[in-house]
Amino acid sequence: MTAEPARSEGPSVVTAGDPAGPKIIVLDPAGAARHDELPATWRPLAERRGIFWCRVPAGGALTEADDLVGDHGPGDPEITVVASGPFAAEALQLVERHPGGAARLLLVDPASDAFLPSGDAAKANEDWLAEHDDVVAKLREAGTEVRVIASTTEGPEDRVPPPLPLGHPDVVAAVRSALGDV
Repeated sequence: MTAEPARSEGPSVVTAGDPAGPKIIVLDPAGAARHDELPATWRPLAERRGIFWCRVPAGGALTEADDLVGDHGPGDPEITVVASGPFAAEALQLVERHPGGAARLLLVDPASDAFLPSGDAAKANEDWLAEHDDVVAKLREAGTEVRVIASTTEGPEDRVPPPLPLGHPDVVAAVRSALGDV
């Protein structure tokens, strides 16, 4: 995948919050946070967790994410990985390479790596999860919760085709809910 120049500018990873506490690793295909600051919707999550916003178009972000999950050891604070459509399969592979390294893999519109009408997103995401059932089952056996937390709808609040942007308020609310931070 070739990155658009504007999306690839800036740091590969933006960090916020407590890096020694529970961690959220976000694999962002859109390259948000280019000015070294989390999207505003995510900032409240940084009050209790370390957030590592991996800007995939900037290059080097996936390697950093791999290092973070791979360096996780017994007794370390939990890690949650959040990924959307174009990088859902890579997120599965990342977590699979480090069994038990992540407590959760939370996916947003994982089926949207190809054209997908908004009204079909929820069903397509279920099918995508079923298609990857062998890896998902392996991850669950290793102690990683894997689930789709958000799907694009045809509602006026989404306004864009899948995948739903990771900075979208519904995505942040779903992450908070999955983490028990409601």
